Amino acid sequence: MKQEFFKINAIPAVLYGQDSRQVYLFLHGKCGRKEEAEAFAKIACPKGYQVLSIDLPQHGAREETQDTFYPWVVVPELRTVMRYAQKRWSSVSIRANSIGAYFAMLAFEEVEKALFVSPVVDMQKLILDMMLWAGVKEYQLQEKGEIPTNFGETLSWQYLTYVRQHGIHDWNCPICILYAGRDNLTSRETIHGFSQKHNVALTVLEEGEHWFHTPEQLAALAAWEEGSI
Repeated sequence: MKQEFFKINAIPAVLYGQDSRQVYLFLHGKCGRKEEAEAFAKIACPKGYQVLSIDLPQHGAREETQDTFYPWVVVPELRTVMRYAQKRWSSVSIRANSIGAYFAMLAFEEVEKALFVSPVVDMQKLILDMMLWAGVKEYQLQEKGEIPTNFGETLSWQYLTYVRQHGIHDWNCPICILYAGRDNLTSRETIHGFSQKHNVALTVLEEGEHWFHTPEQLAALAAWEEGSI
């Protein structure tokens, strides 16, 4: 499969597939990297698409950067990437994981189609849930600004404030979601509420986890992608 590595305004990118007028922009989740898109490209490219993938800040070829994996940094970058994509392709769709889906819904007003895996669809609720897990009150977070947790996340008042001030876009395009029945970040109630509001084609893998990684989960993911593209 043809692949090309390059940069979009200093953002590391990889493009898979032969020339086409249709592209999927692949956005990885936390701890991911642009090369994750290759498995998806092996399914999408034979169907007439190219797949464009980038490294988000602090990930992949950019893992040495510090304090940049925030929506106020990522969203402008994604809009730069989208402007590039819209100039090069006539049709731009999205394939995104976890927080990558959240960033996409913040950054883009509309796309051709969206395929989301374990998407974070209500970031404010997730932050409030993490505050509850950590026993942190809102006034405490406001006073301290940042509070580390024992589960590896740092709670941020600036992040919570940003989320409250910047809502996600309501897309009218087709949206397909693969949700894990054992997702520990987004509740079933939350994903069902989002799906009903946005007329989502929702698929639930009951034995799935937020991070699809076992052979069985990856096989289910590939089958879902094959049927959803």
